[in-house]
Amino acid sequence: MTPKPTPATQRPNILILLADDLGARDSSVYGSTFYETPNLDRLAAQGMRFTQAYAAGSVCSPTRASLQTGKYPPRTGVTDFIPGQRPAGTALEVLDSASGLAAKETTLAEAFASEGYRTFYAGKWHLGRDAGAPENHGFDRVLPETGRGIERGRAIVASAVEFMQPRDGAPPFFALLSFYEPHTPIERYPEHIAHFGAKAEALGAAPPPVKEHDGLTRARQDDGAYASEVAGLDDWIGLVLASLDSLDLARDTIVVLLSDNGGFSTGPKPGPTSNAPLRAGKGWLYEGGIRVPLVIRAPRVTAPGSTTSVPVITTDLFPTLLELAGLAPRPEQHRDGVSLAPLLGGGAAPAARPLFWHYPHYHGSTWRPGSAIRVGDWKLVELYDYDDVELYDLASDPGEANDVSAANPAVVAELRGALEGLIRETGAIVPKRVSASPPVGN
Repeated sequence: MTPKPTPATQRPNILILLADDLGARDSSVYGSTFYETPNLDRLAAQGMRFTQAYAAGSVCSPTRASLQTGKYPPRTGVTDFIPGQRPAGTALEVLDSASGLAAKETTLAEAFASEGYRTFYAGKWHLGRDAGAPENHGFDRVLPETGRGIERGRAIVASAVEFMQPRDGAPPFFALLSFYEPHTPIERYPEHIAHFGAKAEALGAAPPPVKEHDGLTRARQDDGAYASEVAGLDDWIGLVLASLDSLDLARDTIVVLLSDNGGFSTGPKPGPTSNAPLRAGKGWLYEGGIRVPLVIRAPRVTAPGSTTSVPVITTDLFPTLLELAGLAPRPEQHRDGVSLAPLLGGGAAPAARPLFWHYPHYHGSTWRPGSAIRVGDWKLVELYDYDDVELYDLASDPGEANDVSAANPAVVAELRGALEGLIRETGAIVPKRVSASPPVGN
């Protein structure tokens, strides 16, 4: 059931734990047999785990903009990681992305601050500096992006615990902890590296990488250093959750854990993780690049250990958190999200709707500009540089191994029409061709 609005004195705290490049299978609760994430697993056992959760973008900044605004990336102008890349000699024109989050947006933090919440941000921002910085988007207290390596995680946790300390008469808090793990460069966490190094060695010779258009994808999770970094992230999560318990805040705090995009597995050389059986990884609009972990623990709302296969996306978190906190919706702001509060409470899933991705940029993962749309179990991927369109039935082919576009021309036409409609409606820009011949795909 949907939670009823609550008076300000009884509103829950909100804590968002945002990982950087944590793939859909980069945790044991999501099926990894190589990585070990006891704290993430424990959080999932206490709340609802989403098995078909999507990032709004396949790289960091677009998804982060969508989390803050409830809008698809093209509406915010942030369609690439900031500052992006400008490769030479491309077949399509190289488009610019916004250099920061626009001041006109009412962010998630601003929405909660306007209702009396204390607001806090720590860690990676990646949505611009100066006017685009978090302190100019509703966060009262901000831990600067300082330090290096493992020390950054320690600072995030320590500053968050200090901020969350109960104070007599203090209003509830909205805190977003944006960890740097497990993004490259890989940090070798000393308390974990030997264990995972031995575990990797026991696996034996690695299978050959999988060809992905112009790139290569790691076929197996077997990088001990990356595993140690995932374990390090899990340690930070555990420390924060343990602090909620010790401060007697857990029963009054909604916790959300998610990632900004899929795991880094594909590039000119394979990345450090594997999203298999999902295809490709960070940067790509195949499932490996946009499918992410999502866990929500809402006390007195979510049933412990519950799961759902309902497809959801980053934009849904804005209206969901407003409703869980008993605050009025802001439909003009979070226009591309739907509230998941009824679903979290064991009620009906949101009405079926298309999910949309637009990444019109070249990326170092060897991705070339394109867009994608999911309607029901059908997913269409349009690859502008290759001048190609692909269709997949995710119900029978979640790994997107079998392009069935030739056998389903009516479905292709319907989804292309819906995709073109969303491109127009969101103001998305499709790059024009500047050379005559598209490259050859797979």
